[in-house]
Amino acid sequence: MNKELGNKVYIAPALLLALVFLSCVTIGQNKNDQNDQVVTYFGQHPPGRVAKIFAPGIVSVTGRYEYAVSFSPDLSEMYFTGEKEGENQKVYYSGLDGKKWTNPEPLQLTKGKKKNEFEAFVDTSGNGLFFAAYDSIFSDEKIWFTKRLENVWAKADKLDSPINNDIVFYPNTALNGDLYYTSISKRKMCYSPYKNGKYEEVREVEIEFGIHGFISPKQDFILVDAPKENDKTRDRDIYVSFKKKNGTWSKPINLGNAVNSDFNETCPSISPDGKYLFFSRYNENGDLSNIYWVSAEVIQELKPTNL
Repeated sequence: MNKELGNKVYIAPALLLALVFLSCVTIGQNKNDQNDQVVTYFGQHPPGRVAKIFAPGIVSVTGRYEYAVSFSPDLSEMYFTGEKEGENQKVYYSGLDGKKWTNPEPLQLTKGKKKNEFEAFVDTSGNGLFFAAYDSIFSDEKIWFTKRLENVWAKADKLDSPINNDIVFYPNTALNGDLYYTSISKRKMCYSPYKNGKYEEVREVEIEFGIHGFISPKQDFILVDAPKENDKTRDRDIYVSFKKKNGTWSKPINLGNAVNSDFNETCPSISPDGKYLFFSRYNENGDLSNIYWVSAEVIQELKPTNL
């Protein structure tokens, strides 16, 4: 669910294919040393200020869409969305077992209640997982939630919130628990303040444009993707908006050639340590996407000095 077609959000096509129902989902039993950076990121050499493909052949696999990256706060678990031709969208999981990452495998978070599960993000506490799920495109995309129970995720439920009165996706949280997401029907970024353990209020994020928004932990900036300015080819780029002292948002700033290219770039996210920006680039034959990463310094370098 991360491309644009005409004036409508386009969800990568998925055919009906029943999956084996699992009784529980086992997750990250062995934690790693957060300072062991090479092990933490699948043994990949960290990128600089120019984006490069992430974990080719392991995470970024030929012949599959990959997008929407999330790591647990201790960096010992990774979640991303993948879709192969003829299959539904799935949330893939990989975890550290000692100093070795497990082979990414699809999860079954709704236990078959929904055909497509995608865009899973671990909350900032590490104990909750928000994701989107649907059966039919542009009709029942809603946000779901599951809690961590020791080394398994509990059965997921649709989030009990007015958020789900809309058609929504791409849920992620700030440090204080506020939940940010995209309204598909409005083509706008929205959020819901976390109050008394609930999400009872819906507000729009007052930025000029952009979807697939990812909020920074302190809510001082938000990343979005949008069509390139003054470009009729529908090429999508990634932008950043910074929070001003008065609480309003700056005009979205294009991240430039360090991130964006002549291909579509979508679905940005930031690693929990704040060091890396992850996103998808549709540069594989067949217009398929791979996951890329780049130093998050490219974001802060664009922050206006008067903010």
